[in-house]
Amino acid sequence: MALLKLADAYPNYRQEIFGGDDIKGYDVYAADGNDKIGSIYDALVDEQGSFRYFVVDTGFWVFGKKVLVPMGSVQIDYDQHRIYVAGMTKEEAENMPEYDESMTIDYDYEERVRNVFRPTATQATATPATAAQSTYDRNTYNYDHDRSLYQPKEGNNQRISLYEERLLANKTRQKTGEVSIGKHVETTTQQVSVPVDKERVIIERTTPTDAREVTPGAADFREGEVARVEVYEEIADIQKQAFVREEVNIRKEVEHDTVTSQETIRREELDVDVDGNPVINKNH
Repeated sequence: MALLKLADAYPNYRQEIFGGDDIKGYDVYAADGNDKIGSIYDALVDEQGSFRYFVVDTGFWVFGKKVLVPMGSVQIDYDQHRIYVAGMTKEEAENMPEYDESMTIDYDYEERVRNVFRPTATQATATPATAAQSTYDRNTYNYDHDRSLYQPKEGNNQRISLYEERLLANKTRQKTGEVSIGKHVETTTQQVSVPVDKERVIIERTTPTDAREVTPGAADFREGEVARVEVYEEIADIQKQAFVREEVNIRKEVEHDTVTSQETIRREELDVDVDGNPVINKNH
C-alpha cells in the first residue's frame, strides 16, 4: 500500500480540500491541549486518495524528530489552526519510529506506528489489539482492520469546499481609432468678364461743296499743333481676395450600448454515499 505526500496526491490541496487554507504548519497539541507536541509537516495519502497519516515535526519537544500520527487519532480545530492528538505522550514520541521523507514506508514500519496508538484506539472500541492483529498479516492487511485509527473521530471537523463559477462583468477603455482633421488646397481655373470702354479718335476730312472766300488776313497759316484731343479707355482691374466659405465644428458624442455575453458555468454539488444506516443531518 503505497503512500503519497499530500502535494503529490492533491497538487491544489489548499483549494480542493482546505478551502484556501494550508494545514501544513498547524500546531499539534496533546489531547488535553496543555503540551505542544510540534507542528504539521506534511500528510500522507493512500492510492485511493484517503488521508492516512499526519507527519508531525516534534521540533524541540523531541529534538526535531518527525513521526507519523494516524488520522483517526487527531481532532482538527480549523479556527485555531490546531490539531490535537489523543494518547500521545513525550515518552511515546521518543520511542516512535522516526519518519524520513526519503524512506519507503512498508508494512513493518506502519505496524510499529499503529502499535503506539492501538491501545488508545481499542479502549474506545473495547476491542483488544491482539484480536485485531490475529485477523490479518502483511499480505491481507488493509486499513479497515484498524478503523479506529484511520476513521475520523466524532467531532473531528472536516471541511470540503464546494465551488461554483460566476460571470463577472467588467469593462476596460481602449483606443479603437483616431480621426485627424486637416486642410488641403485645391486649385481651379475660373473666368470673369468685365465690360470696359475704350475711346477712339475719328478724323473725318471733307471738301466743302461751295468754295467760300476767306477774308483777307483771316487765314492763319502756321505749322505745328493745331488741335489736341485726349483719349481714354477703361482697363480691367481683377484681384483675388479670400472669404470664409464654410466653418467646421469638431466634437465627440458618446453612444450607449449594452453587450450581452453567454457562457457555460460550473457549480459543485455535494454527493453523499451512504453505506449502512448512519444518521446524517444534511441540513446542519
